Amino acid sequence: MGSLETERTITGWAARDPSGTLSPYTYTLRNTGPDDVFIKVICCGICHTDLHQAKNDLGMSNYPMVPGHEVVGEVVEVGSDVTKFTVGEIVGVGCVVGCCRNCRSCDTDNEQYCLKKIWSYNDVYTDGKPTQGGFAGSMIVDQKFVVKIPDGMAAEQVAPLLCAGVTVYSPLRHFGLMGSGLRGGILGLGGVGHMGVKMAKAMGHHVTVISSSDKKKVEALEHLGADEYLVSSDTEGMQKAADSLDYIIDTVPVFHPLEPYLTLLKLDGKLILTGVINTPLQFVSPMIMLGRKSITGSFIGSMKETEDMLKFCKEKDLTSMIEVVKMDYINTAMERLEKNDVRYRFVVDVAGSKLDQ
Repeated sequence: MGSLETERTITGWAARDPSGTLSPYTYTLRNTGPDDVFIKVICCGICHTDLHQAKNDLGMSNYPMVPGHEVVGEVVEVGSDVTKFTVGEIVGVGCVVGCCRNCRSCDTDNEQYCLKKIWSYNDVYTDGKPTQGGFAGSMIVDQKFVVKIPDGMAAEQVAPLLCAGVTVYSPLRHFGLMGSGLRGGILGLGGVGHMGVKMAKAMGHHVTVISSSDKKKVEALEHLGADEYLVSSDTEGMQKAADSLDYIIDTVPVFHPLEPYLTLLKLDGKLILTGVINTPLQFVSPMIMLGRKSITGSFIGSMKETEDMLKFCKEKDLTSMIEVVKMDYINTAMERLEKNDVRYRFVVDVAGSKLDQ
């Protein structure tokens, strides 16, 4: 076991400007410490947020930036105070790698809502050193923000669960929507949406996929197991489905009107926003008032929820539908993701890629 105080030079793929184009970038990892886990990256999912960040769509990007927050890797080394992990274990890292540990959010195991949380990339540690993500050979992460991957779960299949999976699981759990017999809607059938269908069905829900076109109808009904498929532009179909859903998980990461979907909710129904959108959304208040409906949001999930979600997926044999690519394909994958041309999540085979070319 090497020195934990030595900086390591590694290679990742970084964006340098708002073009979002990624290319090899050599940098040093921050010094490891007693609570840190040194992880050799096996694979990393590509999330729509990676696209937003690389292209500075949210106006807060810092370059050079190595994206990637759906990371699965092998523990290579642990700090002297690490008790949760041992060398050789397969672990995961999600969107957050730090928090203040003493606010209300942190004290209630909701560290993803800590106002001082530290993102896996495009952020800085408390010592001022920039964070870099999983499109790289290695990461060093505080043990609090690392989860053990249950034995038997394939690394590439589990990677998207660390963001897309827990993004769906967290609101279903928090809002008490895990019981069987509920009628739910999944708006948008992408990386998050397809996991929403799988998880809701595994919980015993009647699931309606809501999409802007019928091109994913067969996929939703025959391959993912949805019960119904609704095209938002089908006025007659939308009217028939009015007042029928207990909840809708809205996964769409671009601007869209909310009113058509609010009509689908029952009394006390919830529209749960999970897509990152950088433009204001609009609705008229009677759409909410006349059914005591709620528009709420949910952001990824806590470390505890991530652990519980992985156990749930192992128990129910749930996996994500993926397309595995090498790092030299990542720019093409990003372009395809922007066009929604993926079923349903790209995962980069980092360990099997030549990172310096």
